[in-house]
Amino acid sequence: MSTTNPSTKRFGARYGRKPRAKFALIEALHRGRHKCPYCNREAVSRLAAGIYQCRKCSTKFAGKAYTF
Repeated sequence: MSTTNPSTKRFGARYGRKPRAKFALIEALHRGRHKCPYCNREAVSRLAAGIYQCRKCSTKFAGKAYTF
Protein backbone atom coordinates (compact mmCIF):
# COMPACT_ATOMS: atom_id res chain seq x y z
CA MET A 1 0.00 0.00 0.00
CA SER A 2 1.44 3.33 -1.08
CA THR A 3 1.08 6.39 1.14
CA THR A 4 2.35 8.87 -1.41
CA ASN A 5 0.15 11.73 -2.44
CA PRO A 6 -0.04 12.64 -6.15
CA SER A 7 1.27 16.10 -5.26
CA THR A 8 4.45 14.64 -3.76
CA LYS A 9 5.23 12.31 -6.66
CA ARG A 10 7.21 15.15 -8.17
CA PHE A 11 9.92 14.47 -5.57
CA GLY A 12 10.42 10.87 -6.72
CA ALA A 13 12.46 8.78 -4.29
CA ARG A 14 14.09 11.81 -2.66
CA TYR A 15 13.68 13.08 0.92
CA GLY A 16 12.12 9.97 2.47
CA ARG A 17 8.56 8.90 3.21
CA LYS A 18 7.85 10.86 6.41
CA PRO A 19 8.89 14.31 5.15
CA ARG A 20 6.89 13.77 1.95
CA ALA A 21 3.83 12.70 3.96
CA LYS A 22 4.09 15.80 6.19
CA PHE A 23 4.50 17.99 3.13
CA ALA A 24 1.42 16.40 1.52
CA LEU A 25 -0.65 17.16 4.65
CA ILE A 26 0.48 20.79 4.75
CA GLU A 27 -0.07 21.22 1.03
CA ALA A 28 -3.57 19.73 1.22
CA LEU A 29 -4.50 22.27 3.93
CA HIS A 30 -2.84 25.06 2.00
CA ARG A 31 -4.59 24.36 -1.31
CA GLY A 32 -7.90 23.20 0.14
CA ARG A 33 -11.12 25.15 0.33
CA HIS A 34 -11.59 27.53 3.25
CA LYS A 35 -14.80 29.03 4.60
CA CYS A 36 -15.04 32.81 4.91
CA PRO A 37 -15.63 33.89 8.53
CA TYR A 38 -17.74 36.85 7.36
CA CYS A 39 -20.11 35.43 4.71
CA ASN A 40 -19.72 31.67 5.47
CA ARG A 41 -19.08 30.78 1.84
CA GLU A 42 -16.21 28.53 0.73
CA ALA A 43 -14.63 31.21 -1.42
CA VAL A 44 -11.42 32.13 0.38
CA SER A 45 -8.18 32.20 -1.56
CA ARG A 46 -4.67 32.79 -0.32
CA LEU A 47 -3.03 35.96 -1.65
CA ALA A 48 0.32 35.68 0.14
CA ALA A 49 1.74 34.06 3.24
CA GLY A 50 -0.83 34.81 5.93
CA ILE A 51 -3.09 37.03 3.77
CA TYR A 52 -6.45 35.70 2.56
CA GLN A 53 -9.29 37.21 0.56
CA CYS A 54 -12.88 36.10 0.06
CA ARG A 55 -13.88 36.05 -3.60
CA LYS A 56 -17.55 36.69 -2.76
CA CYS A 57 -17.48 39.55 -0.23
CA SER A 58 -13.93 40.81 -1.09
CA THR A 59 -12.91 40.88 2.57
CA LYS A 60 -9.20 40.61 3.27
CA PHE A 61 -8.00 39.14 6.54
CA ALA A 62 -4.90 37.68 8.12
CA GLY A 63 -4.25 34.16 9.30
CA LYS A 64 -1.53 31.57 9.56
CA ALA A 65 0.90 30.95 6.73
CA TYR A 66 -0.89 27.91 5.29
CA THR A 67 -4.33 28.02 6.94
CA PHE A 68 -6.22 30.79 8.64
